[in-house]
Amino acid sequence: MLKPSRYLALLVLLLMSYYNVPLASQNDRALVVDVGVIVDADGIGGNIIQTCMMMALEDFYAANTSHTTRIVLHTRDAKSDVVEAASAGESEIGFWTPQSGISKNLTLPSNHNYTTNREDLKPIIWPGASDVVPRGWEIPTGEKKLRVGVPVKSGFTEFIKVERNSETNEVVVTGFCIDVFKEVMENSLPYAVPYEFIPFETPHGINSGSYNDLVYEIFQEKFDAVVGDVTILANRSSYVDFTLPFTDSGVAMIVKMEDDERKNAWIFMEPLTMDLWLATGAFFTFTGFVVWVLEHRVNKEFRGPPCKQVGMIFWFSFSTLVFAHKEKVISNLSRFVLIVWVFVVLVLTSSYTASLTSRLTVQKLKPTVTDITDLIKSEHCVGYQKGSFVAEFLSNKGFHPSKLKNYSTLEAYDDALSRGTRNGGVAAIIDEIPYIRLFLARYCTKYTLVGPIHKTTGFGFAFPKGSPLVPDISRAILNVTEGDKMIGIEEKWFGKEADCPEQEGTRVVSDSLMLDSFKGLFLVAGISSGSSLIIFVFMFLYENKDILASNASIWQKIMAMAKNFDEEEENSSSTASKKTLNTSGGVAAVPPAAAATAADCPQSPATSDYHNAEWVFTQDEGFSTTNSATPTHVTVEIETLTWKDKDMPCWTSCTP
Repeated sequence: MLKPSRYLALLVLLLMSYYNVPLASQNDRALVVDVGVIVDADGIGGNIIQTCMMMALEDFYAANTSHTTRIVLHTRDAKSDVVEAASAGESEIGFWTPQSGISKNLTLPSNHNYTTNREDLKPIIWPGASDVVPRGWEIPTGEKKLRVGVPVKSGFTEFIKVERNSETNEVVVTGFCIDVFKEVMENSLPYAVPYEFIPFETPHGINSGSYNDLVYEIFQEKFDAVVGDVTILANRSSYVDFTLPFTDSGVAMIVKMEDDERKNAWIFMEPLTMDLWLATGAFFTFTGFVVWVLEHRVNKEFRGPPCKQVGMIFWFSFSTLVFAHKEKVISNLSRFVLIVWVFVVLVLTSSYTASLTSRLTVQKLKPTVTDITDLIKSEHCVGYQKGSFVAEFLSNKGFHPSKLKNYSTLEAYDDALSRGTRNGGVAAIIDEIPYIRLFLARYCTKYTLVGPIHKTTGFGFAFPKGSPLVPDISRAILNVTEGDKMIGIEEKWFGKEADCPEQEGTRVVSDSLMLDSFKGLFLVAGISSGSSLIIFVFMFLYENKDILASNASIWQKIMAMAKNFDEEEENSSSTASKKTLNTSGGVAAVPPAAAATAADCPQSPATSDYHNAEWVFTQDEGFSTTNSATPTHVTVEIETLTWKDKDMPCWTSCTP
């Protein structure tokens, strides 16, 4: 077993071999390394050890004069001052006491205040005899560099673009993502990490696969990192570790904007949705039918030929739309129905007028599609960016593969949207928000953004599982994104966000009035009309209880009640008829029917005085009541009034 003295000698030799650095120049300053040695100064062994180490160092430097490293031994007696011997190779920068805090000197004046100021300490000498704070550990430049894979794409080069120098064939990678990565690695990390970009391409310079394939290359240890517009996804994180995102993201739609709807000839139909139009028409018809049923037996304006009665049903109800109905209602049930319905019509017309006025006076640019489910139901074609995870997302949403089309450039997006589905294009482009913002910066007058329809974390840098670089790079990304440097990088590649006056005030939701907003109103109208109709039916059945109690068949009962319903109720109404009488010898000749009527009914006192009068026409006076020798035959038209009151006598009044 080796003795402690031999351990010390071995330690000195190891230190000498560690600092065996070739001499770069004869005039370079020697690098001094302080080494503390603890020996037993009172014993013979301690003195021998100290002498042996000194001789070994002298012999080594005599034989190797080219070395700049010089080891200086600081021996301390192990029995007298162990702490001082242990700190022989350290540099003292100050002291700390509970009363005064930190300071350069141990003895301080009595009036010295407690302080923790770093400036009260002596300068710190870092390894290499330098007072400059080191950035940390540094990977030697001669070692293997970090292999960084980058995607190769023909479009959206603002994010990443891979080129080769025609003379040197050197790979040149530029773009927004590359500038962020360089800012993080070169200016924000506390240490230097050498790296090189390796394109993910075939020997012919074509992209080798999708972004999922690119990320999987890290898992297969072909790349040490992947940098680019790579979205952080859960399935990808199973194989790699992502840094914090350096962009906001999400999935949204690009759709065409409708033309100015004020030029539409059918704009008057737009304020209400189709289901509200149908519901309104149904309630107009139902209300007109209920009023006709309630008024048919008691109101002569709701009687007549069948075609007239059908027309009255529609006319009366729809005339309430502009409050132009002039027919009076008699039944109290009809009045109750009409009061509620007029209130419903007032609310509907006011809402319709407000919506139509807004459409005619304010220009609102709306998207042609507002929901992804509309695209699925209508089986429209949609586009996405080639190689993106959006293709898998759309398949999971229910899109048929034949309805999906991939594109690679902004110009291809514009062409596909302009042509539309019917002409071989698409109805919408679905992509991540950073790409959509870049597209709208160029085509804001024709298209608009709808969404987001799916949330993602954003773009991030990928590293192998458990890489020690991920935490440091994530912290560096936060420093970059929270400062002005990120704004400068965005303006460099995307420019300042341009204003688009055409889209100011644009709404991406339909502002037509919907049925849901009027369900309560229609419910009140339906209950009032339905209850009135039910009450009338019960009253009518009660009046015809004799028919219901008869032994007739059901069909005969129905026909009898229908006949009774069609008959007008007898409420002191009058009928008029005209008849022709022949007068001879001044006496009016009464037809037999009239005579029979007169025989059955007593004469009216008002007409008895006229029965003996003779009417003679003369040329001068027109007519007189004098007798004439020659009888004159005059045909007199009389009006017969027949009173049908059962409790009073009836008579026939003949007026010449």
